[in-house]
Amino acid sequence: MRPLTDDETKTMFEKLSKYIGENIKLLVDRPDGTYCFRLHNDRVYYISERILKLATNITRGKLVSVGTCFGKFIKTIKFRLHITALDFLAPYAKFKVWVKPGQEQSFLYGNHVLKSGLGRITENTNQYQGVVVYSMADVPLGFGVAAKSTQECRRVDPMSIVVFHQADIGEFIRSEDTLT
Repeated sequence: MRPLTDDETKTMFEKLSKYIGENIKLLVDRPDGTYCFRLHNDRVYYISERILKLATNITRGKLVSVGTCFGKFIKTIKFRLHITALDFLAPYAKFKVWVKPGQEQSFLYGNHVLKSGLGRITENTNQYQGVVVYSMADVPLGFGVAAKSTQECRRVDPMSIVVFHQADIGEFIRSEDTLT
């Protein structure tokens, strides 16, 4: 487990800023202690510095994971967010989308959000902006990328895609073997 290099940190923070903007500072400097990001087996973990000190007693070969997995670096050196980061992204999300109850199950099966299933959308959401997807009861379901801006969403036909699916809480069941 090692600290991220400058390039890795830049790549990861650019991805996070698509969803939470400048609220990244709030992830690191929290009232309950200082947290940091560490890399282990191409996966980035979000961990308290207090737990990190305890984890240094475990060798790299024996350490499976520690903290919360935020995502991983893929072979092209891009950063891919995992659904396990949702609990930390949702409170700080700048742009949100609420889906109707009938669309929730479809989204949780990995499908995109259609205009017919769109309940509400945050004002001034730009096209290709990262959004957190909520149920109408304000339960975070996952995250994705806005396929249309807020203004375009008002004019498109009901079968148009308004949010591209990226990750959802249904992945815990569908991909439990690969999530660590």
